[in-house]
Amino acid sequence: MPAVSKGDGMRGLAVFISDIRNCKSKEAEIKRINKELANIRSKFKGDKALDGYSKKKYVCKLLFIFLLGHDIDFGHMEAVNLLSSNKYTEKQIGYLFISVLVNSNSDLISLINNAIKNDLSSRNPTFMNLALHCIANVGSREMAEAFAAEVPRILVAGDTMDSVKQSAALCLLRLNRTSPDLVLMGEWTARVVHLLNDQHLGVVTAATSLITTLAQKSPEDFKTSVSLAVARLSRIVSSASTDLQDYTYYFVAAPWLSVKLLRLLQCYPPPEDGAIRGRLTECLETILNKAQEPPKSKKVQHSNAKNAVLFEAISLIIHHDSEPTLLVRACNQLGQFLQHRETNLRYLALESMCTLASSEFSHEAVKTHIETVINALKSERDVSVRQRAVDLLYAMCDRSNAKQIVAEMLSYLETADYSIREEIVLKVAILAEKYAVDYTWYVDTILNLIRFAGDYVSDEVWYRVIQIVINRDEVQGYAAKTVFEALQAPACHENLVKVGGYILGEFGNLIAGDSRSSPLIQFDLLHSKFHLCSVPTRALLLSAYIKFINLFPEVKGTIQEVLRSDSQLRNADVELQQRAVEYLRLSSIASTDILATVLEEMPPFPERESSILAKLKRKKGPGNLHPDLDENRKERSANGGTADHSSTTSNAKVLLLSCCLLIRMTHCFLIVTVTSPKVAASPTPSTDLLGLGSTITTQNSAPPASKGTSLLVDVFSENIAAFPVETPVAVGPVADENFSRFVCKNNGVLYENQLLQIGLKSEFRQNLGRMYVFFGNKTSTQFMNFAASVPADPTVDGGAQLQQILNIECMSDFVDAPVLNIQFRYGGTLQNVAVKLPITLNKFFQPTEMTSQDFFQRWKQLGAPQQEVQKIFKAKHSMDTEVTKAKIMGFGAALLDGVDPNPSNFVGAGVIHTKTTQVGCLLRLEPNTQAQMYRLTLRTSRDTVSQRLCDLLSEQF
Repeated sequence: MPAVSKGDGMRGLAVFISDIRNCKSKEAEIKRINKELANIRSKFKGDKALDGYSKKKYVCKLLFIFLLGHDIDFGHMEAVNLLSSNKYTEKQIGYLFISVLVNSNSDLISLINNAIKNDLSSRNPTFMNLALHCIANVGSREMAEAFAAEVPRILVAGDTMDSVKQSAALCLLRLNRTSPDLVLMGEWTARVVHLLNDQHLGVVTAATSLITTLAQKSPEDFKTSVSLAVARLSRIVSSASTDLQDYTYYFVAAPWLSVKLLRLLQCYPPPEDGAIRGRLTECLETILNKAQEPPKSKKVQHSNAKNAVLFEAISLIIHHDSEPTLLVRACNQLGQFLQHRETNLRYLALESMCTLASSEFSHEAVKTHIETVINALKSERDVSVRQRAVDLLYAMCDRSNAKQIVAEMLSYLETADYSIREEIVLKVAILAEKYAVDYTWYVDTILNLIRFAGDYVSDEVWYRVIQIVINRDEVQGYAAKTVFEALQAPACHENLVKVGGYILGEFGNLIAGDSRSSPLIQFDLLHSKFHLCSVPTRALLLSAYIKFINLFPEVKGTIQEVLRSDSQLRNADVELQQRAVEYLRLSSIASTDILATVLEEMPPFPERESSILAKLKRKKGPGNLHPDLDENRKERSANGGTADHSSTTSNAKVLLLSCCLLIRMTHCFLIVTVTSPKVAASPTPSTDLLGLGSTITTQNSAPPASKGTSLLVDVFSENIAAFPVETPVAVGPVADENFSRFVCKNNGVLYENQLLQIGLKSEFRQNLGRMYVFFGNKTSTQFMNFAASVPADPTVDGGAQLQQILNIECMSDFVDAPVLNIQFRYGGTLQNVAVKLPITLNKFFQPTEMTSQDFFQRWKQLGAPQQEVQKIFKAKHSMDTEVTKAKIMGFGAALLDGVDPNPSNFVGAGVIHTKTTQVGCLLRLEPNTQAQMYRLTLRTSRDTVSQRLCDLLSEQF
């Protein structure tokens, strides 16, 4: 870079920056900035032509003002003019301004492209570097279209200077990331690969980054890079630190280039050529040997560089998975790091050993470190390291150590951090099922899970234990006895009541011979928990009671008295009320034979992949689960779709068999899956996680049970066919007048005209929601042919109300809300209504409590420009403090008191939950009562979420 002469200093800029820093208030800063903007605007519009120095100074001031957060709407042309200057400092400021302020839609792009072309063809290395940096910084599609063919030519040209080659390689890498379809190497491929042999290591480093990215896209085209990468790596590894003095970092020769070369080699399988493969093996052995040598420096930079190369070499060894000796050596080296004083090394060692545990060559070597890993689980202070220890225990588990590992994970579960409890529960449930030789141990393990962490035992876990108990006769009696004893505890988790109610309802007769567990005692024990449970669990218990009438006729009178009580027949919940009425009537009029047929024992479930394992795969991603080494599970997976259980029973029996739940034929359940940019309605059983019913049926069209097809399926399996739902075509505009009112509340009237009233009542939890939609006929005339986006009763009597329940799952962040389309015939005229449902992103907000220190630490971490959205707006309503607090809490965030130094400001925090990810969100609302203005700032880890939440919340004030 050219030296900057003393006269290039911009005194005016320095004075302006000093004035800004000396401002005592925000108002004083804005006043000073406005004054300077007016001065600059007058200079640019003046009759007197400005020299290059003045243009540079004023453009620099505009750039500084923009970086302070103020909008700049002029000066772009002056910056473009600076590009034609022959002075480095002026051209540099011009390119800097364009890189920061000019967007891809600007009218000046063609002028900028012409200036860049002139600099690229100038052969002046300084100007060429500035132009390449600008292309990379802007990285727009227009830039890629203009220069995607020119940059490779500069990169491989023989007369291009090394510094320009580096810039060209990194510029091409940027264009490939933004517009990969436009970066076509073609004839340049071989010459780009040959850059790995370049004498300048800076060029090799930049070229390696480019080749690695291109090889991931077109591996065959860059296959020849493997031999060159191995040769270059061999020269680096075998060289002394003095041989590469310019690229030696704390006694480690070219560590960053070594890491890049090792990553490039991970794009390909082990080399087929014996000589190249042997040379690569020597390199990896040398890296492992150097890790055992005494450190040449006590500084942390030395160990960081050395370990960076080591871990990347281990990643390559794991990727190839073909050299048993190297795999075992890598495992032993990682085992030494498990007790290292540096937390990051312990974390990386555990993470790498999780992958090593999946290799048949190194699995036994990983198991030798089980005691060290268990000790880390108990004593490690960092929760992320403890989580990796849990992952490693799960990965190294097999039949020889399953009981030990499950016992240790259960023991840790009692004191585990809340953030990882659900994952531990899933893994314990999977291991207990997978390696259970004695299923009594499996039942004990699941019940202990519920005792220790009942709140984190998802429906999949207790559904799965029910399936296994039903499918295995030898464990049914033990399961009934065990849950009966567990229910005798004074305080039982609701999930235990669910399991107990289901198992005793099916197999309570197996322990009824013992006077201590007689039928009446079983019923009294279950009914003693009834008043403490939620509505879905009460519904399950009512189903267990009707099962008891079939199993134990002697308690029929007692159960009928319970069903006949006012608390059941007049229950406020329509589901419980209808169950009580139906069950009471069924027990009264049905003969013993009919009752025994309808309420007979559940048949075995078809074998398929565990729904718990499917959930863990969705939670962690398939890449984080080690391959199953158990042949039994492989056989189950192979046979999972072939189970065949014929069903000849009536529809009423089918409904009773479906997890002992009666689905009302007069109502419809629909699962609404929210995706971006539109919402799809799909009643997929795998998304029914709130227990809102596993059967989808309507009054007029119940799906027939085909002969030979099992109706008793794993309700969380991805393989179940969905029932089609017809959607009426919307006619007319979408009504959204009341939409914004529901952003901070869940209940109310969504739409109303002279004929129809639509009311809503909804609840949300994490990425799941349930919405009750009420259609009210305000007239005295019956609505005919009534149809909505979801199946509904085709008639609505005058003055009557129809209820529908929608299940909602947020798949990813979204903007557009779903539209509910309604058609009906009133007085012979077809009526069409389209209403936007208030399903907004903030509905999946879960509040998070934070201390002041944690809040501002996280606030700084989310400091990237794209992560923050700020909006200043005029207050639409009165600025009442209590109303503002209520709206922020209704929005879904936790209101954090005492966090902001200014007590009049409002600070909130929470997490947006989707099926695929969680997005942390921080918000700050600053009211200015004098100006009747608000400033709302939102920071999240995803820019689209920041913008959407800001738009939604700002409309509420």
